[in-house]
Amino acid sequence: MNEYYKDKVVVVTGGTDGIGRALVDVLLRFGAKVATCGRNHDKLYALQAAHPSSFLHTLVADVSAEADCQRFISSTVEVFGGIDVLINNAGISMRGLFKDLDVAVIKQLMDINFYGAVYCTKLALPWLIQSKGSIVGISSIAGYRGLPGRTGYSSSKFALQGFLECLMTELRDDQVHVMWVSPGFTASGIRDNALNDKGEKQKENPMDEGKMMTAAEVAIRILKAVKNKKRTIVMTATGKETVFLNKFFPSLADKLVHKFYFKNKELIK
Repeated sequence: MNEYYKDKVVVVTGGTDGIGRALVDVLLRFGAKVATCGRNHDKLYALQAAHPSSFLHTLVADVSAEADCQRFISSTVEVFGGIDVLINNAGISMRGLFKDLDVAVIKQLMDINFYGAVYCTKLALPWLIQSKGSIVGISSIAGYRGLPGRTGYSSSKFALQGFLECLMTELRDDQVHVMWVSPGFTASGIRDNALNDKGEKQKENPMDEGKMMTAAEVAIRILKAVKNKKRTIVMTATGKETVFLNKFFPSLADKLVHKFYFKNKELIK
């Protein structure tokens, strides 16, 4: 893949942690010119320090703010002259039953996970059409199957996948490749920053990330799928099983998902 990505301009939102950071690291190793953003200045500085001689452009930006997305995309084009691949990776998760939920939590997830992708895609689109490039959305199994305790997260991922499916058809004549990715459970740290029902960071991660696919492995699979112009990928066996059951045996999927997430009427995952 080194030859494919060498000198390509790749934009990765949310590139300071988890899958985003792994994508940046791998892309720079492949010789790509990478632009990324994040909300934490110190993490972006550390990223730059880790790649002192690479073609890496960073900017402090919150993708939920359209003006920040404008600054990020515009500065990327100024630095690198165009865009070949846009990976909408920035995202946040949540955990909390809807009956206890502050509805503002759902809005916050939609603003970051969905509207962040909409803003960046809209702003980068002229350059992607020019390069006949790729648009990628990092989604989730939660974008195929509503997951308990994740009403905001599932809503944002369903919306993201619907948005990208529309674009896939609209941009067919422009030869722009559109893809969404469902990594499944990944040791990405996203659950460490997940919001609880009050919109605060959850105190503990209910999942064992030691048994999950690594962010680096996910990054490699994503970049290989972009190179091969895949439509969508579901990475784990559990994820594929969930999508299959939800499509063809939805009642069974309801029971199995409930059993996985609840014990004695309490949300345990």
